[in-house]
Amino acid sequence: VQLVESGGGSVQPGGSLRLSCVAAGFTFGSYDMRWYRQVPGKERELVASITTAGGSTHYEDSVKGRFTISRDSAKNTMYLQISSLKPEETDVYYCNYLAFWGQGTQVTVSS
Repeated sequence: VQLVESGGGSVQPGGSLRLSCVAAGFTFGSYDMRWYRQVPGKERELVASITTAGGSTHYEDSVKGRFTISRDSAKNTMYLQISSLKPEETDVYYCNYLAFWGQGTQVTVSS
């Protein structure tokens, strides 16, 4: 199983990024997928989740209306569009399914 995140970077407050997670080694379309984020020294926080066919999504309260999770089963890829970013959202963002994790992509929000 491989989960490879990309798309992170440095943005100013209020900025946007599109994170991607390319999956391999399992039947991507058969599993719910999740995005988490983590600041070193703290527990990982569930940010958003999406069901197998993308028919249902769930968001952590603080990101509702600003983050959008989606998936493209033809490309074995999950996305997280993040906008109106705040400095306190400087985190490493991780892709997850079951007990498997990607290596993470760093998002830094700073002026």
